[in-house]
Amino acid sequence: MFRLTHYLKEIADPSPLGPVRAPAGPVVIWNLVRRCNLKCKHCYSISGDVDFPGELTTDEVFTVMDDLKAFGVPVLILSGGEPLIRPDIYEISARAKAMGFYVGLSTNGTLIDDAAADRIAAIGYDYVGISLDGIGEVHDRFRGMDGAFEASLAAVRRLRARAVKVGLRFTMTMDNARNLEPLLDLAAAEDVDKIYLSHLVYAGRGNKNRGDDAHWHVTRSAMDRLIERAWADVMNGVCREYVTGNNDADAVYLLHWAQREHPDKADHVAALLRRWGGNSSGVNIANIDNLGQVHPDTFWWHYTLGNVKERPFSDIWTDLSDPVMAGLKARPRTIKGRCGVCAHKDICGGNTRVRALQLTGDPWAEDPACYLSDGEIGIESDADRLVVTPFRGARHEAPHRYV
Repeated sequence: MFRLTHYLKEIADPSPLGPVRAPAGPVVIWNLVRRCNLKCKHCYSISGDVDFPGELTTDEVFTVMDDLKAFGVPVLILSGGEPLIRPDIYEISARAKAMGFYVGLSTNGTLIDDAAADRIAAIGYDYVGISLDGIGEVHDRFRGMDGAFEASLAAVRRLRARAVKVGLRFTMTMDNARNLEPLLDLAAAEDVDKIYLSHLVYAGRGNKNRGDDAHWHVTRSAMDRLIERAWADVMNGVCREYVTGNNDADAVYLLHWAQREHPDKADHVAALLRRWGGNSSGVNIANIDNLGQVHPDTFWWHYTLGNVKERPFSDIWTDLSDPVMAGLKARPRTIKGRCGVCAHKDICGGNTRVRALQLTGDPWAEDPACYLSDGEIGIESDADRLVVTPFRGARHEAPHRYV
């Protein structure tokens, strides 16, 4: 996750660089249940409204939580499927809070009536993220249910009325990119706490529909608008957080913006971004799925590192005998293609490895969704222009390529 607002605040009011502090353990995104009442177009877990056998019991979840706490995991993001379908979700959440975890809830919001909102508020979740993929019918079409938008928006309002910290999560594709601006307006009108712009990752149904990924010029335009809105909020003292996810080229894009708009602060921002280091799959981000299988992040469900029913998470996560984990944890990572020769790979960390894997079969190939030009990443070329021919999703075809 790229904390856009954090770095814009550093441009507005730079703070001294303190010591580098590595997290004690990774943030764990935990898919406690795979069942979901929706059928989203880009669902990485390919969830459906059926029961999936073999999911962890309450006692097994508690045993894993004990290991996670001892290992130094600071954050649990409880997800699904739809986590509110799991009967023991509030029991699990209350225990996680009592143990001192930062606890987030990732939900589609459609099941949050007044009673559920009361329980969520009573648990004291640190953050509740609700997905909105557009306005009205656009969202309903993405989510596969008529009325999903109104139900999710009602959930936002119920939670805000109970002083629960709420964010909107928007996964952008060519089918909904025009809804970004209205969604930002909606977030302001509803006074939500966070906006999360997620780039599409080619996993699950997101891989099946990768031909709908946003063209590079559309992504750049969206980033321009997001930076503009976030900067205006920073300047006006509005305490709304803007973050992006799943395309670490966003950090380099912001650096170029800073070099143009605030050149006197660019070196400071660059130093902060290098400390951040970009993509942290397999390092500071982990995933446990509904069956207890551990993955480098939520988009690696096709690749399992081990199962918490058989080995403690702490043992699985530190086992570098796995070649993928060894490669992800390497600093710098050994990346090929444009990513390998990029002048800013110490900022983006090689970006999202799953997209490279899905298109080429090689997790260390260049990320096809890097929307920066050759010139912007320090590569000399005879031409530096944007080709906007549609991406058809062929295995070895990169979308909307700069040449």
